[in-house]
Amino acid sequence: MSNRTHLGLTSTCKPSRESRWASLPKVDLHRHLDCSIRPQTLRELLLAAGEKVPTDPAAFASKYLVKEPMSDLGAVLRKFQAAQKALSSSAVLTRVTRECIEDAAAEGIRILELRYAPTFIQDGHENLSFEQIHLAIVNGVEACRHLPIAVGLIAIVQRIKPVSVGAAVIDFAIEHRETFVGVDLADNEDGFEPKPFDAMFLMARASGLHVTIHAGEANVASAADNVLTSIHRLSAERIGHGVQIANPEIPRSSAVLSEIVRLGIPLEVCPTSNILTNTFRSISDHSILRLRDAGVLVTINTDDPGVFDFNLSHEYDALADHLGFAHADFVACAEIAARASFIPLSARQLVWPGL
Repeated sequence: MSNRTHLGLTSTCKPSRESRWASLPKVDLHRHLDCSIRPQTLRELLLAAGEKVPTDPAAFASKYLVKEPMSDLGAVLRKFQAAQKALSSSAVLTRVTRECIEDAAAEGIRILELRYAPTFIQDGHENLSFEQIHLAIVNGVEACRHLPIAVGLIAIVQRIKPVSVGAAVIDFAIEHRETFVGVDLADNEDGFEPKPFDAMFLMARASGLHVTIHAGEANVASAADNVLTSIHRLSAERIGHGVQIANPEIPRSSAVLSEIVRLGIPLEVCPTSNILTNTFRSISDHSILRLRDAGVLVTINTDDPGVFDFNLSHEYDALADHLGFAHADFVACAEIAARASFIPLSARQLVWPGL
C-alpha cells in the first residue's frame, strides 16, 4: 500500500466518467481559482514563461504539485508560489478561468464559487492592475455561459499583508460588486488573527457583498477563537474549513462548535486539502463526521484542485471509501451547499431545481 493510499489519497484528478458519482449534481463553494490550473496547462505556461520545467512527470509533480502531505499549511502556501508564476497575463487568466469552469461542469458541478486574491496574482506581475486581473477572470466566466453551471467570484484579502492592502482589495470588491458575490480573508492564520480586518469586512457586508472567512483550519491554539471572531466581528456567513472546532485539544472548541450549530453557519470542508496540509494524518482521522453528527452544516469542497491534482469526485470517493459516506450523505451536503451559496438565487435556480 502506498503512502498516498494509506492517507486516503487514492485517486488523482480522474475524468468524471470513471467516478461512481458522475451523475450526481455537485456544488463546490471553496475553490481557489489561482491554484486551479490544470497540471498540463501549468507545464505549458511555465515553459512559455522561461522556467526550467522538469521533463520527467514525477520531477514536475515534486516541484510544482502537492501530491503528499507537507510539513504544515505554511509549506503548502509557499508551494503555491510556483504556480503563481504562470499567472502572467490577461490571456492566461481568462484561459485558466475558462478551463477551471469547463472541468467543474464536466464532473457534474452545477454551482461553483471561485475565489482569488488579486494581490497574490499581482505579486511579480506588477504590469497587471486589479482591474485587468478581474476583467480577464470575468471574461473567462463569460466564455462558459453556455455550460449548465452557475459561477460566482469571491475576492480574497491576504491576511499576511498589511491591513491597508486588504482595505484596497475590499474597496475594489465593493466597486465591482456587480461581478463579485463575496469577500474572504485567507492565508496562514497562525499569527494572523482576523480581528484587525473587522471594519473592512463589515463595510463589505453593508455594501451587499457576502462574507466567508478562512478560520479554524490550522491546528493552532487560536483556531476556535479565530472562528468566533470571524462570525461575530467580521460578519462571516460561512467559514472556510473550521475543522478544528471539533478538536477537543483546541481551547474553547466545544463552545465555538455549539455556537456554529446554534447560528447555522455552514463550514466549507476540504477533506484532502486538510491531509495535504497535515491538519489530519488521513481521511479516516478527519473531523467531518464529528462535525456533521454534532449538527454542523457541512459542505464538501476541493480547495486547490489544480495544484493538488484531484477533483470533487475524488473527495466523494475518499469520503465514501474511508468514512462510509453514502449517496444520501452527498446529496444532503450538496443541498446544504446549494442553499448556502452566495450566487444570486435566480442564477442558482436555473441549474439546481427546487431551491
